[in-house]
Amino acid sequence: MDFKNFPTKEYEIKRYSEHNNDVNDVRYQNFVSPIVNEVLKDFTPKNFGLDFGCGTGPVITKLLRDKDYPITTYDPFFHNNLEALNKSYSFIVCCEVIEHFHNPLKEFKLLKSLLKPNGKLYCMTDLFSETINFKTWYYKDDHTHVIFYHKNTIRWLKEFLGFSKATVNNRLIIFEV
Repeated sequence: MDFKNFPTKEYEIKRYSEHNNDVNDVRYQNFVSPIVNEVLKDFTPKNFGLDFGCGTGPVITKLLRDKDYPITTYDPFFHNNLEALNKSYSFIVCCEVIEHFHNPLKEFKLLKSLLKPNGKLYCMTDLFSETINFKTWYYKDDHTHVIFYHKNTIRWLKEFLGFSKATVNNRLIIFEV
């Protein structure tokens, strides 16, 4: 999206406040389970994590804390915990967040800088591909989705930012330091 058409901060807050992100909603928990399951597989409760862009209902944070994982939240609108951006993490989760980045390269640089050696960044978003008819693609209809990613974009981010590995598994993207 052309930056001149980006939604205002006020519009974004209003739109995100309309989301029914109940951390106890089993459907919501199932939706985020690909990220949660990977974190549980890759790390132990000795590792500290960040839920970046957690929104009004940080369900990933709840599910990981239920398993005794130490994780903190950051969201520029709802959990503006700037102190969280001054620490290092073994893992960072970004569920349905990266498509909202107004300056994606800046945000990905920040996220990588917050990762410890051998850290992982878990992202979830719908990737665009040539098989998708953009005109009818539901994902573009959310006016707060200002950027879309393709497998080639993920590959480019890996190379440009110096991640050691980037894996795409459907909607789940894992960057490794």
